[in-house]
Amino acid sequence: MNQDMEQSIQKAYRLWLDNAVEDPDLQEELRRIDGQEEEIFDRFYRELEFGTGGLRGVIGAGENRMNIYTVRRATQGLADYLKEKYPRSSAAISFDSRIKSDLFAREAARVLAGNGITVYLFPELMPTPVLSYAVRFYGCQAGIMVTASHNPSQYNGYKCYGADGCQMTDRDAGEVTGCIRRVDLFGGVSTADFDEAKADGRIRLIGGELLETFLGHVAGQQVTPGACRETPLHVIYTPLNGTGNKPVREILSRIGVHRLDVVPEQEKPDGTFPTCPYPNPEIRQVFECALKMAEETRPDLLLATDPDCDRVGIAVRHDGEYRLMSGNEVGCLLLHYLLSRRREEGSLPDRPVMVKTIVTSDLSARIGEKYGCEVREVLTGFKYIGEQIGLLEQEGHTERYVFGFEESYGYLAGTYVRDKDGVVASMLVCEMAAYYKSKGKTLPDVLEELYREHGVFRHTLINKAFEGAQGMEAMQRLMTSLRENPPAAIAGRRVVRFADYLTSRGVEVDAGATFSIDLPASNVLSFGLEGGAGFIVRPSGTEPKIKAYITAAGRDETAAQLLADQLTAAGNELLGG
Repeated sequence: MNQDMEQSIQKAYRLWLDNAVEDPDLQEELRRIDGQEEEIFDRFYRELEFGTGGLRGVIGAGENRMNIYTVRRATQGLADYLKEKYPRSSAAISFDSRIKSDLFAREAARVLAGNGITVYLFPELMPTPVLSYAVRFYGCQAGIMVTASHNPSQYNGYKCYGADGCQMTDRDAGEVTGCIRRVDLFGGVSTADFDEAKADGRIRLIGGELLETFLGHVAGQQVTPGACRETPLHVIYTPLNGTGNKPVREILSRIGVHRLDVVPEQEKPDGTFPTCPYPNPEIRQVFECALKMAEETRPDLLLATDPDCDRVGIAVRHDGEYRLMSGNEVGCLLLHYLLSRRREEGSLPDRPVMVKTIVTSDLSARIGEKYGCEVREVLTGFKYIGEQIGLLEQEGHTERYVFGFEESYGYLAGTYVRDKDGVVASMLVCEMAAYYKSKGKTLPDVLEELYREHGVFRHTLINKAFEGAQGMEAMQRLMTSLRENPPAAIAGRRVVRFADYLTSRGVEVDAGATFSIDLPASNVLSFGLEGGAGFIVRPSGTEPKIKAYITAAGRDETAAQLLADQLTAAGNELLGG
């Protein structure tokens, strides 16, 4: 660190020490790290970046942390953006169970109200999809969801939504970022007194009628109404101490799930996540409490939603054991269930559309093609799936949209929201499980049928973390190296197709032919391998890590798994693991 940077960081530290006085937790932290250069550096070497995912970071003091001051500044930037774009505007705000989420939501409401923007604020924690719904329900121009999704408990975040109910696009997020940079952190933020703003209508608390209409739309996505009433289904559910507890239990009760047990240790809101330090339904650890319960009660299905209830993970009883199913597997099962049942019921629209991300299983494309479904492929990020619904809406044909999903456990049926929805996914998973149970099948049985018809697919994910300033630089160097010197082969499989989504160009290696990519520029590299395998690399948009998505296809499970293992080992080596 050079002398100028060191002086700048020390100046910022002293500025915070003198001005960040409203939150005693921050003052205590700042005094505690006095004289500790590394601790001070990590909090002040950069500003917490506002991107298409909004803000996300560790809770604490400093410009590189989530606290009331960084939240206020970001919200002032959002307010300035809205005032530039609209003569009058409003915004909806929700929050999850994380540490200080309710405080950050309240502070964001105060800033918007202080700028003359009407705020619709949930009085209690509420899922991300309900926030997306509220934006459209109230005709808002923006939305804020205070959450860090499935990150560990020391994190919090702040997701921004546009008037369409989708997370902000790259362009809009860039404009908001420009507005944020012009805001003085301690002197440039306008705030209203919360109680005064509530009294005069600038802050309006959202009543129970909104959730009721939301649940009505969710219930409308059933394709086999009565399946859960007619076939006894026993489910153990965990909201992972988050927002899903009330809405998920309510919708499962309404569709007639015979027995629903909730994991007691993970039922109530708790931002420390005491039994699941990494509350991500993609990992087995979050199911440990549910699996212990299952030893005695032997339910059909284990169901977990993440803290902001936009993702769902499941484990299914099969041959006496509980099998955790991946996001790709559940998404393909739901797609097949919706398409096949809607065709049988005569409700499948003309020219149906399903949407998948570029890192999501190609098995879904084969299933879609079987049912004459247009398969639209988009960049990673559910806002791009929501954007496709918006395009269909502009054409006057939202009925064409059947389903969209991404491999990271996010699913959406219906067009009432524009983000992944753990409430509707929970309902459809239970309905699907009951329907196939009535036919004498488990979900793994149905998946095996799909593999026999379309080929066996195996998917693995590599996460390589890059912590701190040096880690971010190393991550950038790695992506540059892979971009400028792409490997000719991975695990002995030749690279036959290379695509760079940042330059929007690609090459078919054998033919030497180049092609263009008609998607927004994104820092993603895709390596198509001989035999239909794939390796896609991208930095996470919300965490300091690089993710590699591996696809292996084979004639049978043994061949597909062997190739997946080989590609995973080669991928770890390629990423320096």
